[in-house]
Amino acid sequence: MSDSPKYNTVAAPEGYAGEGFFATKLSDVVGLARANSLWPLPFATSCCGIEFMATMASHYDVARFGSERMSFSPRQADMLLVMGTIAKKMAPILREVYEQMSEPKWVIAVGACASSGGVFDTYSVLQGIDKVIPVDVYVPGCPPRPEQILDGIMKLQEIVKNESVRRRSSDEYNDLLGSYNIK
Repeated sequence: MSDSPKYNTVAAPEGYAGEGFFATKLSDVVGLARANSLWPLPFATSCCGIEFMATMASHYDVARFGSERMSFSPRQADMLLVMGTIAKKMAPILREVYEQMSEPKWVIAVGACASSGGVFDTYSVLQGIDKVIPVDVYVPGCPPRPEQILDGIMKLQEIVKNESVRRRSSDEYNDLLGSYNIK
């Protein structure tokens, strides 16, 4: 029997440890908590949604990454996963869903259609959701495999973990939202 644990734990943030205490920066603790407790809102319209269902199932188990609680209300989610083809008529609805989410919120564009319109270079298909809402992580593929979706979630976790607690009230972030006409 080996002494190595059969599970991985999240590394503690940098800080000072001693007998019975651990001190670190509040922003590191908040970032660690946010990164490991993302509540996803799936916005699936096509085949990428099926791949996300596989990602949620027991074989890939997105719950290992702190995203077990799916939210189907934008007011209770902080990670929006847009999967599939978004028609231009659907763009205002997607934007409204994004605006209903409370801060902090993050967006993952899953698959070629959400990222760039995919093979549908037509007048009726939005050529990337970044035309209407800001995107944090792009997951390539048509459709992407569940491993790629998990990789996208882990990339977002790194962004969230290292993000300043005050980033969402910064001038740069407000300018970004202003470029999308979001207040």
